[in-house]
Amino acid sequence: MRIGELSRRAGVNAHQLRYYEAQGLLDADRGANGYREYGEDAVLRVKQIRHLLGAGLSSEDIAYLLPCAVGELPELLGCPELLAAMRSRLRRLDEQMDRLAQSRDALADYIDAAERTGGESYPPFDGAEPEPVPA
Repeated sequence: MRIGELSRRAGVNAHQLRYYEAQGLLDADRGANGYREYGEDAVLRVKQIRHLLGAGLSSEDIAYLLPCAVGELPELLGCPELLAAMRSRLRRLDEQMDRLAQSRDALADYIDAAERTGGESYPPFDGAEPEPVPA
């Protein structure tokens, strides 16, 4: 099938399909006319890619995981290398979430402190240049 048909059947834009191909996630042959030709398995492959992207995996992670993918959702076979890669990604996500939670808490504290100071305008204007804030 050509890229337009795959795009329609898989529910993604053609530029996304070209990106997946460039990332090594999707294979296409070239017809005599130079057009991309995809096999019937490409629809399933694209759906697997979409689900894995939705799980927050990078295209590099997905390239590593796809050989172990079975079915549309997909189900991943539990080989040790695969599990190690997914655990590593999960740790990175947990670390990002911790950093975001700390940033959120600090920002909320600043907001609370600013609200407690009342309706004074800040910085108070006295005609002098404000002092720089230390870094």
